[in-house]
Amino acid sequence: MGIGKSITRVDAYEKVTGGAKYTDDLRPANCLVAKVVRSTIANGLVKSFDLSEAEKVPGVVKIVTCFDSPQIQYPTPGHPWSVEPAHQDVADRMLLNRRVRIYGDDIAAVVAEDEVAASRAARLIRVEYEEYPAVTTVEQALAPGAPVIHEERPDNLLAHSRFTIGEGDFDEIVKADPSLRVFEGEYDTQAVQHCHIEVPVSYAYMEKGRVVVVSSTQIPHIVRRVCGQALGIPWGKIRVIKPYIGGGFGNKQEVLYEPLNAFLTMQVGGRPVKIELSREETFSCTRTRHAIKFKLKTAVRPDGRLVARKFEAWSNQGGYASHGHAIVANASNAYRHLYQDEKVLDADAYTVYTNLPSGGAMRGYGIPQVDFAMEAHMDDIARGLGLDPVELREKNCMKPGYVDPGTGITCYSSGLLACIEKGKAHIHWDEKRAAYRGQTGPVRRGVGMALFSYKTGVYPISLETASARLILNQDGSAQLQMGATEIGQGADTVFTQMAAETTGIRLEDVHIVTVQDTDVAPFDTGAYASRQTYVSGMAVKKTAEKFKARILDYAAYLKKRPADTMDLRDSAVVDAHTGEKLVELADLAMEAFYSLDRSVHITAEETYHCKDNTFSFGCCFAEVEVDIPLGKVKVLDIINVHDSGVLINPQLAEAQVHGGMSMGLGYALGEQLRFDDRGCPLNGNLLDYKLPTAMDTPELNVGFVETIDPSGPYGNKSLGEPPAIPPAPAIRNAVLNATGVAVDSLPLNPQKLVEQFTAAGLIQ
Repeated sequence: MGIGKSITRVDAYEKVTGGAKYTDDLRPANCLVAKVVRSTIANGLVKSFDLSEAEKVPGVVKIVTCFDSPQIQYPTPGHPWSVEPAHQDVADRMLLNRRVRIYGDDIAAVVAEDEVAASRAARLIRVEYEEYPAVTTVEQALAPGAPVIHEERPDNLLAHSRFTIGEGDFDEIVKADPSLRVFEGEYDTQAVQHCHIEVPVSYAYMEKGRVVVVSSTQIPHIVRRVCGQALGIPWGKIRVIKPYIGGGFGNKQEVLYEPLNAFLTMQVGGRPVKIELSREETFSCTRTRHAIKFKLKTAVRPDGRLVARKFEAWSNQGGYASHGHAIVANASNAYRHLYQDEKVLDADAYTVYTNLPSGGAMRGYGIPQVDFAMEAHMDDIARGLGLDPVELREKNCMKPGYVDPGTGITCYSSGLLACIEKGKAHIHWDEKRAAYRGQTGPVRRGVGMALFSYKTGVYPISLETASARLILNQDGSAQLQMGATEIGQGADTVFTQMAAETTGIRLEDVHIVTVQDTDVAPFDTGAYASRQTYVSGMAVKKTAEKFKARILDYAAYLKKRPADTMDLRDSAVVDAHTGEKLVELADLAMEAFYSLDRSVHITAEETYHCKDNTFSFGCCFAEVEVDIPLGKVKVLDIINVHDSGVLINPQLAEAQVHGGMSMGLGYALGEQLRFDDRGCPLNGNLLDYKLPTAMDTPELNVGFVETIDPSGPYGNKSLGEPPAIPPAPAIRNAVLNATGVAVDSLPLNPQKLVEQFTAAGLIQ
């Protein structure tokens, strides 16, 4: 009834007509405005404030500084809470910080009657600092005698993890077999910003002794917990409401300014207070995608079989832990998943504090970074061996039945090889590889490709749990309530399809509640890790099965026949064998509500504690034209082909891929956050930050290979994040094919390309 259909988004009409209410649309008319006062140094100590001029500004209600706020360190990432201290996130943040660790750090806040007064007062506050040298690179932070950023981490190393898969020592293996070829490469990825259209915004007020926070967030239930932790009050004293949200991409999988907002309303007697970041603040004072440096070493047989590999990665965390080591650890895990070695893989991953904006979650969670390094390295190996890059990958890639030795995650289904064939056919791989061989001249063409694998959710690293609720209305329709959040990806639509599929209620009769309210909504950890159709989807399925059973149980009472002889189809109770209609669901609902003999309010709620995971797969093929003297790359043709199991809504799935490919193109060709030696941002705005627009975007082609994954509620698996992963390495490899120049860092912008083409002798 619902699965596999390209139905119109359930929120489409409200969004295109302007009816959808976002956080700022809902703020009360008498809402105060807060502006955060930010440090003008990246590393140091706040010694004192002069508030005298700021307090004279008409309309100022309250000024609080880092000397007035709770001295409680708390974690900010959108991870499930753990009852085991060893598995809890690093708590290194305060509401306002006396110890400054990034340029633009939160050191005070002004609450005023309006934005003009708040901004004027914030500018008039004078701050005295004790300034320390800023460290902006991993190398600087790890150097002997480097300034210490967090006293509890005197070496500036947030974490280091290591694993060995297989047996043997890399050097000994190479020494014992002279036929092995050894390839080494170093690859760098840059910091970028999410650039969601709606900036982080929230407002808070007090009601009946509790704090209510209305926020644009991906993780309302986690925001509630972190606000309680930051304020040192019981979590039940916090209520969080999440309206429509204008994008997040992981930046709002972080508890950003909600705790400070909750604190400020408590300081002004519970009056509503709004915090809305500017675009510049969003760039510099929220989260970024981590910049990661990779060093890879591979021993391979002449026929392309991988024998042994070494992996080292250094992640630039910035000033605060945020999601911390989870990002580069996830990258190192992905390195062992997609390709398997004949003998051994050694991996070391480091996360390092610096005085840059904190790295956090961003679409792909470390996998776009490692996929660039890994897939660039695979092309370098193929070129060195004289092999077709596709042949090398097919020989070594993950096959069905693979079980990750570290986590037990199993490859239950894989359409990867079919994805490759579909991508090859679209781009005319064999013909163009032959046609573009031996090119000369200033403008050349090439084709490249890259693979990826991606998990579905966070089990077994973290808890995976979700709940759903269905409520029968008097007219036979049903309310579907989720703790899972719609953040623009189409979750509300697919949950509606799932509920209709399993209950037998018509799609138009399932009404999903878009707004999450932690006082009302069932618990769910939120929108991240491409988990919702897989984990929350199973909660919908379990709830829908119970809901249907309760409806049929009431039908058995009405019709005086066993429930197992009936079914619910097209919003009517029918004979399970003949399909004969027995009673309309609307009539059953009215009887259930108002019967003088047996009044039953039919509802169902179920929790799904997920203890499984699975892999999705795919590839990107790209054709480029490179203008060598200009250092300009034009993408002529590009396709992503995905195996994400059964498609719940094919049209929405294609839209997800288009969005991810667009992010991947920006990551490949232009986007990069830049900072000076003081840690001060240089291009933290949409004018100077080179975000691709519609004018820069080629036609985006999408293909799917549908498999049925037995672990998914409807045979489905992850799709939300994977589309952003493979475009950058595919484009890099196409440039390599066109020019013979291996560019080992992102982005592939004109300045970098001209420098490398000149060094290679292509530009005289």
